Amino acid sequence: MSATLEALSHNLKKHLGDRVKSLQVALGEVTIEVDAADYLSVMQALHDESDLSFEELIDLCGIDYSAYANVPREGKRFAAVSHLLSITKNWRLRVRCFAPDDDFPSVPSVTAVWNVADWFEREAFDLFGIVFPGHLDLRRILTDYGFIGHPFRKDFPISGYVEMRYDPDQQRVIYQPVTIEPREVTPRIVREATYGNVENA
Repeated sequence: MSATLEALSHNLKKHLGDRVKSLQVALGEVTIEVDAADYLSVMQALHDESDLSFEELIDLCGIDYSAYANVPREGKRFAAVSHLLSITKNWRLRVRCFAPDDDFPSVPSVTAVWNVADWFEREAFDLFGIVFPGHLDLRRILTDYGFIGHPFRKDFPISGYVEMRYDPDQQRVIYQPVTIEPREVTPRIVREATYGNVENA
């Protein structure tokens, strides 16, 4: 581990203590995991503590771990993952927080710490259905008005639930149930007979 990552890991343990459920260093990056109950206080400390000084929230996204790496996952399904940057220290950090309830995933909003989280949290709400209590304007941002479901969840059908088309009789755009028949899409690889200087059998 480099001296920089070691210093960051030390400062995280020093200031966050038991609130950090796990700390991993892999591929030159530090990732910590925190409980939803501690999430807001941890994020505030990451921003305010001079030994940490994460002034910028670069990204916040939702993740559905229901079938992570093509294997059914044991444990909580939805997580909010944030990527932070300290300009002062030249450090980067990933923070993962799992929503405690899969049926109604909820993680506290960090808009009071970094106001840029506003649109990121709206996106995670829209695409994954993660609710962020404390967000002052939590509504869909990418899908249409009246959209049903959350399209980045792994159990959301590829074709969706409804489709829209222009109806010449009504002279307007209408919504209707999807008319696409479900089908399995299996890619077919077609190679030339002498691809890679090897004769195909």
